[in-house]
Amino acid sequence: MDQGSKDPFQEELNCELFQQTCKARGYPATFRRPPGYDHSYYFSAAFMEDHIRHHARALISTSSQPSARGHHGQRK
Repeated sequence: MDQGSKDPFQEELNCELFQQTCKARGYPATFRRPPGYDHSYYFSAAFMEDHIRHHARALISTSSQPSARGHHGQRK
């Protein structure tokens, strides 16, 4: 998760609580707070490639695992 250090929505988004919860539950997560970035288009554009890579890796790694759902999204 990325959140700029100058993000005006820090309190509303409460990313620090989310980070603490992940750590307490042993959930692997990466958190970055790039200095000087806010919640603008420029922040999203600056880190878009990283996010696409992250999600592509996740999709590729899960595509080889058997699905818990059958056809049309129904549970098996």
